[in-house]
Amino acid sequence: MDSAHLPGHGRFAPSPTSALHLGNLRTALVAWLLARRSGRGFVLRVEDLDQVRVAAAGDIADQQLRDLEALGLDWDGPVVRQSARLEIYAEMARRLPSYPCFCTRREIAAASRAPDGNPRSGEGDWLPYPGTCRGLSRSRRAELADRRPPALRLAAPVHHWTVHDLARGTQSGRVDDVVLRRNDGTWAYNLAVVVDDGLQGVDQVVRARDLWPSAPRQAMIADLLGLPAPGYAHTGLVTGPGGKRLAKAKGAAGMAELAAGGLSAARLRAVLCRSLGLPEVDRLTDLLAGDPGIDSALRPPRAAAADSAEPRALEAGPLAGPKGWWSDVALDAPAEGTSGQRAGSTQEAGSANRMSTT
Repeated sequence: MDSAHLPGHGRFAPSPTSALHLGNLRTALVAWLLARRSGRGFVLRVEDLDQVRVAAAGDIADQQLRDLEALGLDWDGPVVRQSARLEIYAEMARRLPSYPCFCTRREIAAASRAPDGNPRSGEGDWLPYPGTCRGLSRSRRAELADRRPPALRLAAPVHHWTVHDLARGTQSGRVDDVVLRRNDGTWAYNLAVVVDDGLQGVDQVVRARDLWPSAPRQAMIADLLGLPAPGYAHTGLVTGPGGKRLAKAKGAAGMAELAAGGLSAARLRAVLCRSLGLPEVDRLTDLLAGDPGIDSALRPPRAAAADSAEPRALEAGPLAGPKGWWSDVALDAPAEGTSGQRAGSTQEAGSANRMSTT
């Protein structure tokens, strides 16, 4: 391979606020596979900026690392923790055009909705910031600063940005004056993730499709910082019994709970491989062999990935057509004969054995 065109790195970057559920593990496997099979390195990053939530979760970060190892994933170099990189984010933020923002979330929501009550962005529930504080005078800012500490917002130079996804092609999405630092002093995800990806040489970002609308904002920040924007590959979402999306906030089962319900790490690997159209293997490294069938299973449909002359409007909904890592996945039924306090985790484990794509 020409050294001038060597690929960079893929990554998996969990937030240590709860155990990794099936959806997280499926995304991690896809990120690892797409990186390793393309000759990229693979790095792991712990996104632990929100120290209040991290502290409340206890020893989750170390458990996440153990779960990834038990699944069979490996990574290059030491694990990077965002909480150790605060000075880097501060330095990068100083390079960006910005201004203080004193708005509350309620004020932003009210200003960002159309008269019919729907978001103005056209991209799901995302509410673009309307720029309320951007033109405040120095005296007005001083007056408001006596009432509440401000957040720091990017002064975005444009209203749209174009990004590329392996399965969705090239699309253009709305961007706004995104928060760089919260009013409690915590550096924002949208800044930290861009800085870390750029400095770690990450050129392939694999994550769930609900984060696709954030890609234009992040690519814009990367450009303003002089960092290369990565390519994207957004995976489908995983739903549990009854079609409910697996979510950390709703207590989706992690590997320990799944194991307690009868789903071993080996069985979990088989479940995840089947959901991706891949052969069941004893070791995930077996999936790195030069097998055209594996390449085919990981390649998005040409019709979905083809680019038109003009980028389409950003669309983060589920993709129809042939199934693969880009497709939503459902756990089709609960396990039989479960009851009592452990029924939830046992049902999820039993359902995972019958995972099907949708």
